[in-house]
Amino acid sequence: MVDSTTGEVLFHKKAKGPSGADRDFDVLLEELKAEKSQAEEIFEREVEAHKDRDRLLEERFEEALRQAKNDPDDGPPPRPFDLD
Repeated sequence: MVDSTTGEVLFHKKAKGPSGADRDFDVLLEELKAEKSQAEEIFEREVEAHKDRDRLLEERFEEALRQAKNDPDDGPPPRPFDLD
């Protein structure tokens, strides 16, 4: 399933392959370990991306706060009917 606004893959289902009844148990076990390590790598990558996202949002917030302090608000904008 893909998020329509961000285009990010939310989840997917793996296609069913052969049952593996004709393959050796050791081969199947090695494939399972490879899949597990790949899943762990993807998880770690996403965790790092999430940490980086938090840092970027914090930097953007600090910059906006700095700009707000440097450009003080002059009060509410003039009302249109006061300009007549």
